[in-house]
Amino acid sequence: MNDTEQLLAAVEKTAHTTPRWEKYPLPAALSTQDIAQAEATLGFALPPLLTALHTRIANGGFGPAYGLLPLTGGPAPGGEHSVVDQYLAHRRSVSEEGQWPWPEGVLPICSLGCGMYSCVDCRTERTTVLLFEPNADEPQHAWYIDQPDLATWLRTWLDGAGWYGEDADDEAMDHLQPWPDYNTRI
Repeated sequence: MNDTEQLLAAVEKTAHTTPRWEKYPLPAALSTQDIAQAEATLGFALPPLLTALHTRIANGGFGPAYGLLPLTGGPAPGGEHSVVDQYLAHRRSVSEEGQWPWPEGVLPICSLGCGMYSCVDCRTERTTVLLFEPNADEPQHAWYIDQPDLATWLRTWLDGAGWYGEDADDEAMDHLQPWPDYNTRI
């Protein structure tokens, strides 16, 4: 079993054994046809690991904080719209006065509360995971590199070592570096 398969097995085990509210069972996994439709709507391919999470485990509902958002369909138990719907809405808001431009190819995959999201940069081979923190003074100051790639982000969650974890202190976000590519991606 390779590293990716081991990671997916650990995520699946955790997803299926983590206590959840009865009225919010783990959603069914998506089909490859659902993924193809999502990619056609988005206009770009999804990273293989993100695809595997949604086709092999569930269409969201597991992971850190409020859990991964559903890729399609929705809404999530917290009322959040799907990844595809949110991405398209954020990209449309570029033309609306007073709205910050949303970077091209950056999918909000996990709600962290208070308007913050973990996002995957689908335009990089590494699938950098970014933090969107909307309480900044300027849009370019709202984006941080959370983890170098999606696999590391998932391992951090599984290990309970993320800055967003229950045991994290108030300065846990201080180690995050600003995302330097924001201005080139809007």
